[in-house]
Parts: sequence; structure tokens; C-alpha cells
Amino acid sequence: MLDIVAAIFAGAYCAGQSGLLIGPAPIRGTVKIAAFAAAAAWVAVVVAVYGARILSPGALGAFPVNLVPFTLLLAILFGAWVLIPQVRSALLSVPLPALVAVHAGRIAGVFFLLLYFGGRLSAPFGPVAAIGDMITGAIALVLVPLLALEVKVPRSWLQAWNGFGMLDLLAAVTLAMLSVPDTSFRVFSEGPGTLVMGTLPWILVPAMLVPVDFLVHIVIMTKLRTVSQTVGAMAVAG
Repeated sequence: MLDIVAAIFAGAYCAGQSGLLIGPAPIRGTVKIAAFAAAAAWVAVVVAVYGARILSPGALGAFPVNLVPFTLLLAILFGAWVLIPQVRSALLSVPLPALVAVHAGRIAGVFFLLLYFGGRLSAPFGPVAAIGDMITGAIALVLVPLLALEVKVPRSWLQAWNGFGMLDLLAAVTLAMLSVPDTSFRVFSEGPGTLVMGTLPWILVPAMLVPVDFLVHIVIMTKLRTVSQTVGAMAVAG
């Protein structure tokens, strides 16, 4: 039952990420359609590959199978951000409330706690990732309406929240890698490790949600450098 609920939420989160980033971007309609299609195709390929167990845990020996789509998508996203000025400009033109809203879905970090208490995910990764994501998502839910209503929010507050969210992702990825079973670099050897993160629907976290969330943090950080000490929606709408 938990996997079914998580699959529904993960699918909605992936769709929400795409809608919030592509929808408000000042790009041509045909480009938006292509971008939506590319995002949907990526998710479909991930689901097909891991659903068919082509990359099931152990398929690559000790190498973590969830690292394959994570690394590939991260390279694609940040390659586009750095090398394609049009992509960078389009992302920076997305209103700040939409960028912050991308992270609201991270309240679903509670799923990591449920996996941990169910004996399917090890500490410290499970609890740390859960608590960090839940805090990031909860604060995002408060910030979004404030920014959308043009309530002035101190830039330092947004920078602190954005920095915390980035550190949470970095900590989660690091702890996940140090918890992979049967690897020479495993540090946290108690429990099942992070094998479940290489199966459906949990693979969507490293394969889509985390790389996009991390890119959005970078976009927000870049955007905040150009705004005044207090931030309202109109000041950062593009």
C-alpha cells in the first residue's frame, strides 16, 4: 500500500516540477511542448527500465543502480544550465514563487521515515533525509503564499532556507552512497541499506526529483543575488 501511495505522489511531484518550471518560462509554445514531452519521456524510460528490472539492485554488481539515472540527469540539467544561455535565461525568468513551490512537495520526506520504521531503509539516511526534506517542504509551503501575495520577505531568510535545502540534498545523497550494501565504501553497515531506492517507485527520487530540486536551488541562489534586501513576487518575476 505504501508503494502505491508513493507512486501516485511521486508521479504528481514529477508533473508538478515540470509544470512549475516549464509553464511560466517565457519560451515559445512549441519549445514548451518539447520540454514537457522530454520530461515525460525521461520518467517513462526510468519506469520502463526499472519496472522490467533491467537495472534492479545487484544488476551492476556492487555499483548502485540508482546512481545511473541520477548522474545522467544531473549532467544533462547542469550541462544545459552552464552551456546553453537560453536555458539559463528561461529558468531565471521563472517567478520566485514558482521556484520555491517546486520544493513544497518535499514534505513527502515522511515516506523515508515510513520506510525506515518498516525496516526497508537504514539509518542515518532514512531519518536524516526525511527530517531535512520535511523541514524544507514545510517552510516552502509558508513562503509560497507570502511571495505570491507580494509580502516582503527578507532576502536573508530565503537564502537561509535555500541553503538549508541544498545541504539537505547533499547530506542525503552522501549518506545514501555510504549506506549501499556490498560496496567497499559502505560506512553505515546496519540494516538493509538503501537498496529500496533502486526499485519502483522509489527510484524516481534519485532519477528525477533530487536532480531537479538541486538545480532549482541553484536557480534560486542565482536569482536572489540580483534582488533587493526584501523580496516580493513582482521584484523577481523575470
